[in-house]
Amino acid sequence: MTEVPLYGKVEEVLASDIARGDIRPGDRLPSEDELLTRFAVSRITVRRAIQNLIQRGIVEIQRGRGTFVLAPKVSQELTKLTGFVEDMDTHGRKASARLVSRKVVVASARVARQLGISKGTRVMRIERVRLADAVPMSFDETYLPLDIGRKIVRNDLRVMQIFTLLEEKYGIPLTEAEYSLEAAAASSQVAEALEVQEGSPIFRIERTSFTTHGKPIDYEMLSYRGDLIRFVTRLARRSTAEASQRKAEPSLRKR
Repeated sequence: MTEVPLYGKVEEVLASDIARGDIRPGDRLPSEDELLTRFAVSRITVRRAIQNLIQRGIVEIQRGRGTFVLAPKVSQELTKLTGFVEDMDTHGRKASARLVSRKVVVASARVARQLGISKGTRVMRIERVRLADAVPMSFDETYLPLDIGRKIVRNDLRVMQIFTLLEEKYGIPLTEAEYSLEAAAASSQVAEALEVQEGSPIFRIERTSFTTHGKPIDYEMLSYRGDLIRFVTRLARRSTAEASQRKAEPSLRKR
């Protein structure tokens, strides 16, 4: 059998340390010099081992700070309307939030369209960083109609979910949501919030949540770190009979 190269041995020892929890997600790896002393290898060997761990998605380099252990990717199902805390609870992760801003602003054309209001109408904008086990996962920009937004911001949004407040405190049930998801590069604001480099890959989600009678009540732009989450869903294919019926419907309506 081919002998494992030296950098591979260093890589596996560090990977085992992380798997056992000796080095936890969010922790900084020992410096290059510390690893040189521990393993008695060359700097090139250490760097090759670290590069392999990066390629495996186990660690990442944060410029000016060092190399940090990543949390395992979260698989989020797009099958029902849930909030961040509910999603993290499903995976046994501790959710928290850091409030960045809460401010009354005028609705842009996009915000107005999603909330079903006139452009320039005053709305409440809430910006938060959402964390899982103290690791930044998402930068959330939420827009609410002003009347309900003023009520929402009276609460401690570091610990309270907006969805929970809407439904349980203010009696506004959420019935459905419309999602739009695309790949994007992190802007300077998002990169700073998520502690990644500007231009890093993110998932950008636009989500409009509706209450009864199809009334839009909550519009969000969510920026998730692309290295920490993946989205999955299950799709059913229409039967041949259903497809044929749908093709026939337009011609039937014209008669």
